[in-house]
Amino acid sequence: MASERKFVTEKVRRVLLKEFVQARVTRAGFGGLDVQRTPMGTRVTLITERPGLVIGRRGEAIKSLTKAIEEDFKFNNPQIEVQEVENPNLNAQIMAEKLANALERGWHFRRAGHSTVRRIMESGAKGCQVVISGKLTGQRHRTEKFKDGHIKYCGQAKLDFMQNGFCVAKLKAEEKPKRRKKKEGETPAAEGEEKKPKKRKKKDEGEAAEPAKEAPKAEPEKAPEPAAPVPQAKPKPETKEA
Repeated sequence: MASERKFVTEKVRRVLLKEFVQARVTRAGFGGLDVQRTPMGTRVTLITERPGLVIGRRGEAIKSLTKAIEEDFKFNNPQIEVQEVENPNLNAQIMAEKLANALERGWHFRRAGHSTVRRIMESGAKGCQVVISGKLTGQRHRTEKFKDGHIKYCGQAKLDFMQNGFCVAKLKAEEKPKRRKKKEGETPAAEGEEKKPKKRKKKDEGEAAEPAKEAPKAEPEKAPEPAAPVPQAKPKPETKEA
């Protein structure tokens, strides 16, 4: 039981070391980590795309990394060896980080997946599979796979010929505008009154308001003039015949 606990503790420490180193050398293109015990101490082999960023000017960056590994993870006399990747397109971890970076920059997941598969196959790989999982186009979680060539899914062939890479793309969620909660007894008319735009304030509050101009007085209506009398026709006198 003690040996099993010791074995688990050692594996956990190595996983934590890998996560720590990966976070420190993200800009250099982390491609893998190998830890081996030697009579002289612990040899840590770090595979990166750009070793110059890991070593730093005059070796300052790698010295600080060695000191942090020795103090935080209690490795005995760690010695870091940095190796450059011959072909980054054939390294699963480097390609996974590039894919995550493309998604963070706003690429569509289908475009990013097909582009990654094409670059790997053009570099001479026999087969490749890219799996993208998460909330890709909506609120529902789903998984999309992009593959080409021959792939080994199980058995010793998978352990010998297949490489696995994993990375997480951190995307910002769009915040929805907050809706105002309706209070009890509040009518729609009251809501409409609150939404009315406020009156614009005067620039100088001390300035007196201009007096309102008086409206012109209405002239009194004139009485209608009397109509001229119309002359009436006089009746003709009647004549009697004899």
